[in-house]
Amino acid sequence: MREALLLAVVIGILQGVFEWLPVSSEGNVALYLTVVEGLPEGAAVQYALFLHAGTALAAAVYYREEVGTVLRTLPGWGPGMAFADRDHADLTFLVVATITSALVGIVAYLALDAIVNAVAGGAFVALIGVLLVGTGVVQWTATRGNDTTQADGGTATGGNIAPGGLDTAFGERAIANVPDALLVGVLQGLAILPGVSRSGTTVSALLLRGFEEEIAFRLSFLLSIPAALGAAVLVLLDTGLPTIGPAPAALALGTSAVVGYATIGGLMGIVRRVAFWVVCVLLGILAVLGGLFTSGLLTGPLLG
Repeated sequence: MREALLLAVVIGILQGVFEWLPVSSEGNVALYLTVVEGLPEGAAVQYALFLHAGTALAAAVYYREEVGTVLRTLPGWGPGMAFADRDHADLTFLVVATITSALVGIVAYLALDAIVNAVAGGAFVALIGVLLVGTGVVQWTATRGNDTTQADGGTATGGNIAPGGLDTAFGERAIANVPDALLVGVLQGLAILPGVSRSGTTVSALLLRGFEEEIAFRLSFLLSIPAALGAAVLVLLDTGLPTIGPAPAALALGTSAVVGYATIGGLMGIVRRVAFWVVCVLLGILAVLGGLFTSGLLTGPLLG
């Protein structure tokens, strides 16, 4: 029991930190559980998904004012008021994106179960690495877009369509529309695959759509609350508590919530200054090499 509780604390800390970084908390937690703790691949992924409930609570508390505004806007929300102002537009974005990500996420979850059953050991680790590299490439593309626009003095080098139908340069948009919600919802649904960073892909997509950086982060993390809770519920309905008892589960969730709340502000500041696409790509390459080595695809040719 002591080892289970210690593992719960370690994994809770990792989830609480990695959730806010665009490096895939699920992928990295699953990697740790698979490589360091020796858990089966399926159990590792289930455990990693389950822990998202803790950081969902942290995000809800951190963004409690924004969550309160969304809830107060809900009674008067409808098709005619969908984009009446920023509050209604935010609610429309969250509703459409959440429904979209739920539909895509369920399909991805079913595919994930098949993938995990078919790909085991080193090949599973390498697959997570490939997805991490892909996430890093998406982030790099968004970063390049912002840098190019700023170098051009704010000129739209790859215009995005705003609700009013006008080309908008990177960093100028503040109100989301339905295409934004559909795009981000699809990407968030796919982020149920380990190695695909939910925050990295959704924030990058919003940046590429022309949103200000602060707004992109705010919308992404607000959207993470129902998505993370949904992922945890999906795991519970499918398998119950994954390979752990009630006490370790409660400790892991509590640790991820406390650490997540304590680190979200500071880590968001770091993300704005550090090129995390580099970290994502490097972690991915290491995972690919480690997975290939473990599976014998590298050692075989080297040894004869």
